[in-house]
Amino acid sequence: MVKIRIIGGTPLEGSIQISGSKNASLPIMIASILTDQELILDNLPNLSDISRLELILCNLGAVIERGKNSQASINQNNTDGSRTRIKLQEFLSLNADYENVSKMRASFLVLGPLLAREKFAKVSMPGGCAIGTRPVDIHLDGLKKLGAEIEIEKGYVIARARNGLTGANINLKKQSVGATQNLMMAACLARGETTISNASMEPETKDLIIFLNKMGANIEVSGNNTIFIQGQERLGGANHKIMADRIEAGTYAIACCATGGRVTLNNCDDETLELPLRLLQEIGCNVRKTGDGILVENKNKELSPIEITTQPYPGFPTDLQAQFMALLTQAKGVSIINEKIFENRFMHVQELVRMGANIILDGDKAIISGNSTLIGAQVMATDLRASVSLVIAGLTAIGETVIDRVYHLDRGFDSLEKKLSNCGAIIERIV
Repeated sequence: MVKIRIIGGTPLEGSIQISGSKNASLPIMIASILTDQELILDNLPNLSDISRLELILCNLGAVIERGKNSQASINQNNTDGSRTRIKLQEFLSLNADYENVSKMRASFLVLGPLLAREKFAKVSMPGGCAIGTRPVDIHLDGLKKLGAEIEIEKGYVIARARNGLTGANINLKKQSVGATQNLMMAACLARGETTISNASMEPETKDLIIFLNKMGANIEVSGNNTIFIQGQERLGGANHKIMADRIEAGTYAIACCATGGRVTLNNCDDETLELPLRLLQEIGCNVRKTGDGILVENKNKELSPIEITTQPYPGFPTDLQAQFMALLTQAKGVSIINEKIFENRFMHVQELVRMGANIILDGDKAIISGNSTLIGAQVMATDLRASVSLVIAGLTAIGETVIDRVYHLDRGFDSLEKKLSNCGAIIERIV
């Protein structure tokens, strides 16, 4: 089994090109189900989740053409900003099967668009990282309000809308990124107007809205959390450049600070990372905008402890919680992280403790006693973001760290070893 080996103790110095956002790419690719016209996407990251979604879409009938490096392995440290074309003119199947959907939760988003365009969908219950229950009832309740008939049979959601979907007022009981995106795409082809209240307005959802409007949708946002969709008979093709990955950018910023380095993050938007970057400054790091990116620096500075609570955007993102925890093991004093999004997102804690971190769990609260001397060890990744927190810890630790189950990393980090090694890190894949 492939592992990652790190020799810690080297400050990161240099520049890193931030890839396109995984969390924006997936729903935008899924939006291809809504039209029989061609979509042209730039800045898709080279990730296993992208490849898996391509397979799902091709099984439905999509024809996908990627750029010159599209067939290259994600393990070959290969980035490619070339163009991707997607066209789903005729369906070969209306079934998204267990084999693929169970491995990636975002693929469940095919349900709404498939139902809206073809009036029928059979989609496996989703999988993905084991970081909490993340129930799909919010998705299904919203589709029922749009007129869908829903059955659950042998692990599959079977949805029908014999006369098509009809616009409705939907008030989400919880701000759910996936439900917001799923219902919004479905509503684009529903008759009449749909209002989604208490919607999740993450930057990736806003990027999806921009793209859907390019396709001919009529979507407006009111205030912070209300979306109005005027349904259309059909949508067309569109060209779009995927936004930069704010979680990748935040991860490398945190890694730089943890190692006492100086790194420029290119092709990223500081506005989508306003709170995490401000917190880095509060604990003692230097952060400033430069050109089309961000300069992050932590030279000979003592880091201060802090308290963080994960919240929906614009609050602190749960997808940066594990990374920040690795950093706070180096702060002088006691820090607290409150995880309010996913109940199972502290599985990385025991692996950090194996490396010498002093962390105590109390329900949804992690208490980190900093100023720890981390020592390299053999550790195991449990989910995507937890895996990269172990990379950060390994970069900070004394000696050798070996991380197992690194396939999690390939789901969300394009060319991680190459980007880090270009900044001086001693990191490689081993078997």
